[in-house]
Amino acid sequence: MKKSTLILAGSLCLAPAAAFAHPHIFVEARLEVAASPDGTIKELRNVWRFDEVFSSSVLMDFDKNTNLKLDPDELKEVGKTVRDSLVDYDYYVNMSVNGKVIKVNKPDVINVDYKDGQLLMFFAVKPAETMSMKGNRLSFGIYDPTLYTSIDFPTDGDLVTIGDAFKGCTQKVVRPDPDQVIAENKTSLTDAFFNDPTGTTMSKLFATRIDLQC
Repeated sequence: MKKSTLILAGSLCLAPAAAFAHPHIFVEARLEVAASPDGTIKELRNVWRFDEVFSSSVLMDFDKNTNLKLDPDELKEVGKTVRDSLVDYDYYVNMSVNGKVIKVNKPDVINVDYKDGQLLMFFAVKPAETMSMKGNRLSFGIYDPTLYTSIDFPTDGDLVTIGDAFKGCTQKVVRPDPDQVIAENKTSLTDAFFNDPTGTTMSKLFATRIDLQC
């Protein structure tokens, strides 16, 4: 039951494709892109706050001693489950250099808390290869390619860069307009996308992101 509840953990990918036609889990996120002094990307720091319905289902599944709260060992188990299961999805990170997709390494730990009826996760991921900034176009976003989880950044201030190396970069937060995306990509967005968006990579066109030119 735990893994079927934690779609974030990747296990509901076995469900029928039609089930992913619209989001079932809602997350408010914050992303901090940190740079090293040498002008490379150091890590991406994530904070995810889950909706109350999903949070309560996790509470029911992981509350072993039925005390209606998640104790430290139970929170640790939630974090381990997600850490082990989301690896195939790069922890929903979507980043690139000059259009080349960059994978991420498994985080050391996913810290979890439960406050005011909502589940929170905190973790950092590092690029799987060196991401040099100077002279390059970089893009960073967080989205679920299955569309099962809606990941929202409430304000542009929830996508930020950290580090002096970014002083030489221009940056902007991009919030794609769905109608415009469809109009601009109508030759690429085939019937297959609208019938089963999980079977394509086009869903990332709709994701909020931060773009940089360094």
